[in-house]
Amino acid sequence: MKKILISLINLFYPNLCRLCKRVLIEGETAVCLDCLYHLPRTGYQNYADNPVVHLLIDRQALEAATALYYYEQGGQVQKLVHLIKYHGHKELGYQFGRQAAREWREADHPFQKADFIVPLPLHAKKQRRRGYNQSEWIARGIAEETKIPLLTTAIRRDVMTESQTRLKGYNRWLNVKDIFSVTEPERLAGKHILLVDDVITSGSTVGACMDALSAIPGIRISVFALTMAAQ
Repeated sequence: MKKILISLINLFYPNLCRLCKRVLIEGETAVCLDCLYHLPRTGYQNYADNPVVHLLIDRQALEAATALYYYEQGGQVQKLVHLIKYHGHKELGYQFGRQAAREWREADHPFQKADFIVPLPLHAKKQRRRGYNQSEWIARGIAEETKIPLLTTAIRRDVMTESQTRLKGYNRWLNVKDIFSVTEPERLAGKHILLVDDVITSGSTVGACMDALSAIPGIRISVFALTMAAQ
């Protein structure tokens, strides 16, 4: 009876791929396998020396860094990020966080050795308006798969800045300078943390967060971004 009821629901209210709107088949969740296959992957997780590392290389506490997909204006990855970030589909962030973590396990990636997972924080006002932090949901997926503890209160965003989208170079750095503060430094001392973000463009925002964390004695910081803007 339950299977018949589910079939009737799917007939009148089909579960559609969030990206292409094709009806999902059994085994597919939120995004169809065809869309997943065609998302532009970076492959950076296979290389210790990669473009994400190059963006953050001047941060002394940097341990490792990578991004899963290329972000291009008008592309499917941009659509995916916007669904997660602006349209309430936080479950997509969770799903892709889990997927990334599975791949690290297969590759025996250094991220697996992190002591804590820390999502890049939003300003409290922006998080209240949005209802959630998209980076936290990506981090939740990673934590679920890796069983590494998730910390959401270790660092705070004190300043609500304007969007980085239209800013260039030095102005990007000025826009995010000193906008983060660490709230639990003693908990992070001597630890390896995995900092999680949704999109890396110039690296200035995540770099500012790393700068705040770098004052903690003995800290090591790895960075994962779901996407990276094509350079």
